[in-house]
Amino acid sequence: MFNPKHPPQNLDEIRAMLAELPAADREAQEAVLQREPTLTKPAGSLGRLEDFSVWLAGWQGTSRPNMSRPRVTVFAGSHGVVAQGVSAFPATVNQQMVENFINGGAAINQICKSVDAELRVMEVALEIPTNDFAQEPAMDDEGCAEAMAFGMSAIEKGLDLFVPGEMGIGNTTSAAAISHALYGDDAADWTGRGTGIDDETLIRKTRVVGDAIILHKNQMHDGLDVLRCVGGREIAAMAGAIIAARFARVPVLLDGYVSCAAAAVLAAIRTDALDHCLVGHVSAEPGHSRLIEKLGKDALINFGMRLGEGSGAALAIPLLRAAAECHNNMATFDKAGIDGKD
Repeated sequence: MFNPKHPPQNLDEIRAMLAELPAADREAQEAVLQREPTLTKPAGSLGRLEDFSVWLAGWQGTSRPNMSRPRVTVFAGSHGVVAQGVSAFPATVNQQMVENFINGGAAINQICKSVDAELRVMEVALEIPTNDFAQEPAMDDEGCAEAMAFGMSAIEKGLDLFVPGEMGIGNTTSAAAISHALYGDDAADWTGRGTGIDDETLIRKTRVVGDAIILHKNQMHDGLDVLRCVGGREIAAMAGAIIAARFARVPVLLDGYVSCAAAAVLAAIRTDALDHCLVGHVSAEPGHSRLIEKLGKDALINFGMRLGEGSGAALAIPLLRAAAECHNNMATFDKAGIDGKD
């Protein structure tokens, strides 16, 4: 069981937590299902919004789902694999962008304002790059667990929704490596242009991804091993936050390729580990749509975005808010004096 006063010290303790994940509140979901036909609309006419209200109720543990306090948290980390020349930007951009978030100048700042969502920024040992996973595992067991525990601290009671976002030059290389390790296929199927690399860099990035999985194959026995070998601290933090959200009854709206890669390492261990998660959007990064399919999810929106930061998922928050508002505040046929279906 998750105890925020005693964070996990190693990956085996996190595996034990995954074995005890709580289920959705079936009574809350049943209450929503019973109320839905009484609302002033044809049955099923709100489509996926009706599904969202049931999902929110089950994971918030209430028959009246709420969306008054959603939060986006951007986790920032530094990747040693950048030394392989896999990114269009230098690692110095990490700290510069964090300062931009803090000063309110990034896209996610504006999007959070527009959708009335809280924004937090959490640096995950940003000044210390992970090991270059082209040569050695990105993290050791305790270091990976420490990053996951740090992510768990991002979750608090009272949140209605959690969106894990990220900032980390080189992290689409990690996302591609994680996906390739978990699902196979060719490295090229999972590797894209990230922040806009040229053809030569894409070839190099794809080679790094493929070679890394061969290098670490004998060490990767489950999803957490994959995370440790080819992930990043901000990716580990997102995975930890997703676990903590489950215990705190906070539903999760996943963002792009990197966010979903963090979630995938959990799904690889337990098939229902992401039942409390929806995918907010489909990234333009080609591996993301493949990963969403592997996870058995359907994204809420597809705007061709590839920014990260939680930006695509944040844009989908109003859809969940609309679902909650419609379910809670629409009149019933009896209250409105409207004849219902015989």
